[in-house]
Amino acid sequence: MPVIDRFARRGFWTTAMLAFAGGALAATGFAPIGQVVGAVAGCAVLLLLLAANGRRRAWMIGYAFGWGHFLLGLTWIAHAFTFQAEMPAVMGWVAVVGLAAFLALYPMLATGLARLLTARLFPLVLLLAGLFIAMEILRGLLFSGFAWNPLGAAWLQVPVVAGLAALVGANGLSGLVLLAAGSVAALFLPGQPERWPALLALPAVVLTGMVVSAVRAPLAPPTAYRLLLVQPNVSQAQKQSAGGHLASLDRLMALTREGLDATPGVAAVIWPEAAVEYPLEEEPELRRELGAMLDGGQWLLTGGVALLRDELGRPVGATNSLYALEHEGTIARRYDKAHLVPGGEYLPLRWLAEPLGLARLVPGALDFIPGPGPQTLALKGLPSFGPAICYEIIFPAAIVDRRKRPTFILTVSNDAWFGPSGPPQHHAQARLRAIEEGLPVVRVTTTGISGTIDAHGNPVETLPVHEAVAQAVELPAPAGVTPFARLGLVAPLLLAGALVAAGLVVARKT
Repeated sequence: MPVIDRFARRGFWTTAMLAFAGGALAATGFAPIGQVVGAVAGCAVLLLLLAANGRRRAWMIGYAFGWGHFLLGLTWIAHAFTFQAEMPAVMGWVAVVGLAAFLALYPMLATGLARLLTARLFPLVLLLAGLFIAMEILRGLLFSGFAWNPLGAAWLQVPVVAGLAALVGANGLSGLVLLAAGSVAALFLPGQPERWPALLALPAVVLTGMVVSAVRAPLAPPTAYRLLLVQPNVSQAQKQSAGGHLASLDRLMALTREGLDATPGVAAVIWPEAAVEYPLEEEPELRRELGAMLDGGQWLLTGGVALLRDELGRPVGATNSLYALEHEGTIARRYDKAHLVPGGEYLPLRWLAEPLGLARLVPGALDFIPGPGPQTLALKGLPSFGPAICYEIIFPAAIVDRRKRPTFILTVSNDAWFGPSGPPQHHAQARLRAIEEGLPVVRVTTTGISGTIDAHGNPVETLPVHEAVAQAVELPAPAGVTPFARLGLVAPLLLAGALVAAGLVVARKT
């Protein structure tokens, strides 16, 4: 019996479970598992189910696929709730299940619409790939956006294909996963006239990546600038314990002094997100103590917080910020995080959430206030850079000031919140931003993964994870301006439109 007939003979719940399993299998493409074969195979299961079932079931199939996909990919969220004293830890798993159930609506719309238009394999593959790209873009924009784990991140295991993000972005790579899955699905559909063009989709994706990789200009050697990355390896539990903030700060300062003694001549010392949890504008003595670690030509770039006060001096909010401190302890520049985490840095619908017993994950009563958006900071003796604090790095086309392109991207984070799977997934998305923008990324976190990523998305120097270390690294060179850097999200939208248009044309001919 052909495989497609076996899929068609399944009952409703069996079909739903198969789709759920396919979604979970597709999520193995994400770090730390990182198997693109799993991502392609899971999407092939989705295509086979859609081809074997009617239009009504297609919506359910897409929803079940999405639920399994996001449920496995977002388990790190539950770990963050273990540090929240005002809510039981089990609420973390409620959040994972609930968020996955909501996010599953996006693949449901893609599959339902694609199957509404055709049941034939090749046009179905084209339509689903285009619609999936569109839904991922919407997922990153609607309701403040949640762009974590684009399906295309699986291609990071295949650099020649991952490099296509410079043309079509991470969302465009997601469509290429669906095209590759079409080739796998076609192996199990003998007799369909569209089988042969579908079989060619995977070779076409790889060949395109190889051609683009071959014509891409090689990267220049690393710049002459050296940066001291300081990773204190302080767990979130340690930081939130009595005296934990001060102990963390003492460790950062000790590591910095040791690192500067061992490697003089660095242009900047970089600390992680929220390394200093005292409002630096209001702590001149602390600023002077921090500046005293440096010589006259160095900068301290550190995550911190600022208090916003009303006309009577009462605190009304806070900012999650990156500070540039000089040797004298003067604050030269401050960047305020613009894309805040709902439920983490502010509580949406506070009037409703608080009576229900919900609270922010980050301790404190004040909500964080967003900054103005992407900026390029220019500091004497240091190449210009675009800051991105933690969550911001996951949003394509939203971290670089396109009017004033920086030389590199600096992202600082506190990944100690996110368990074993969150940090490598976060790091993978920083790699995607490097490819998209053609800019190197310098990444500093509390526990890892810290290090440098070149402008083609390849990790260059990586600090040991879960170790306290201060390490000097060379700043990689930028590449040229990529098509994605010029077009932003228009680039994957153009690919999505082309795929949908091609799918409609092929569907009408068959």
